[in-house]
Amino acid sequence: MIAVIDYDAGNIKSVQKALDFLGERAVVTRDKSEILAAERVILPGVGSFGDAMAKLESFGLVSVIKEVAERKTPFLGICLGLQLLFEESEESPGVEGLGILPGKIVRIPKEEGLKIPQIGWNALKYPMEGRLFRNVPEGSYVYFVHSYYLQAQEKEIVKATVEYGVTVEASVEKDNIFACQFHPEKSSEVGLQILKNFLSV
Repeated sequence: MIAVIDYDAGNIKSVQKALDFLGERAVVTRDKSEILAAERVILPGVGSFGDAMAKLESFGLVSVIKEVAERKTPFLGICLGLQLLFEESEESPGVEGLGILPGKIVRIPKEEGLKIPQIGWNALKYPMEGRLFRNVPEGSYVYFVHSYYLQAQEKEIVKATVEYGVTVEASVEKDNIFACQFHPEKSSEVGLQILKNFLSV
């Protein structure tokens, strides 16, 4: 069973639908025992960093997510779910993230002709080999909706990037922790392959 963490964020049901399409049993839940019993855990979400952390706190999910990470259960953060794994975000000064991975979230800088948020497709580059991208050729397009991006402290965990005025660190992997700034559940066949790869780790 795959637990999709429910903390009243946007875009949670579309992740469940993609997993259903792949024939996986996915449960949208905020129940601690269900999350800890799951074979894999996904933290999706669209919204603001500060609001999301407040909701995770109010539902008692911060300690649960940290326990999942410590137990080495395969864990996937998607979009806001990637950002929350890190220590802080310029979107919500003074709000601590989960701090499971070292780094910070910063705003995409303004540049003439560049729309913020980035909404649309972008081509992946692979600075290092990542398990999420098996059978996904470099240059494959995935779908983004974001105004902020990751600056990871440990560059060796960055497995995919895209260019959008700056180099956006689009996916990270460290031990059992995986995360994507883009939306695999909205990225057509490429995204389904990425989710399949997560399901096989």
